[in-house]
Amino acid sequence: MFEPTAVDPAVELLAELAGSGRALELGIGTGRIALPLQRRGIEIAGIDLSQAMVDRLREKPGGASISMTIGDFATAQATGPFMVVYLVFNTIMNLTTQSAQVACFANAASHLEPGGYFVIEVMTPDLRRLPPGQTAVPFRISPTHWAFDLYDVATQEMSSNYVTITDGRAEYTSIPFRYIWPAELDLMAQLAGLTLSDRWDGWTRQPFTSESRQHVSVWQKQAS
Repeated sequence: MFEPTAVDPAVELLAELAGSGRALELGIGTGRIALPLQRRGIEIAGIDLSQAMVDRLREKPGGASISMTIGDFATAQATGPFMVVYLVFNTIMNLTTQSAQVACFANAASHLEPGGYFVIEVMTPDLRRLPPGQTAVPFRISPTHWAFDLYDVATQEMSSNYVTITDGRAEYTSIPFRYIWPAELDLMAQLAGLTLSDRWDGWTRQPFTSESRQHVSVWQKQAS
């Protein structure tokens, strides 16, 4: 995910939307997108729940100059306004209830200046890969590493699960998420006073289709 082929198109689009304005990253982490965007001349602020990740960001060149807020990005406030607020790489799904995701849209809208943009990169749920009665979708299998998603289609709860074999010992990790459909995102945006501007298959702006396994969506706050 740190390769230029993954980072550069995201930075290009976000810089284009920001123009001469400021940008706020929700779930900024260690700065994979924020730092290259800052090098494009965009003033960046961030919100993140993890002090450890923010500490790592601070250690990187340019990291100390980013205004940071420690807290839940669904509700925490940064000093705005911003031309762009964005969430990358499925981070919206880290909010594991619908109410928290709705609150995130409202929080993003409150940080935007009129005419500003809220951008989300997120997967499209892989439910079509589930045979009847099955709840698991494997996405990485090797002799020493197994990774699979578990879905509950009744609640939209899911988890990404990882098993790593090292020196004959197995380590298991599970991360909870709540998957979310494009139409549901659009309704959350509407509740927050935002209107869909664009939706693409990814950062390279290829058309979003019924076969797309992810999307980048852009909603705009009314200019007045």
